[in-house]
Amino acid sequence: MPITFDSILGPHAKALNMQAYRARILGANLANADTPGYKARDVDFKAAMAEAEAGGFSQPLKVTNSRHMQPEGYIFGAELMYRQPLQPSLDGNTVETQVEMAEFTENSMRYLTSLKIVGGRFNKMISALRGE
Repeated sequence: MPITFDSILGPHAKALNMQAYRARILGANLANADTPGYKARDVDFKAAMAEAEAGGFSQPLKVTNSRHMQPEGYIFGAELMYRQPLQPSLDGNTVETQVEMAEFTENSMRYLTSLKIVGGRFNKMISALRGE
């Protein structure tokens, strides 16, 4: 049976990509916390990972013409959605700094956990190759 990166890493490689993408979304939300009319966005991480595990892990479409456009709103099989604020602001901005910081922190912890697991699996593979 051939050893592949998918068999070694399992879902963690996909999780790292998804978490890095989500960090960019949450960072953009935080950067626009004072922008009037800005709508906070996020993805449902659990739904995206479930879709990725089911084989729906989508890559960007191949662009063969400069006028081709990528579909917006979907990444890794998950829909990029608008966040509903707990208390809307008068200027139409839906970013709630506390909520975004909590989501960003949780996402960062998940990213670090997945990174440690991937690192541990690579260390095991290196040990096996060295015969340790």
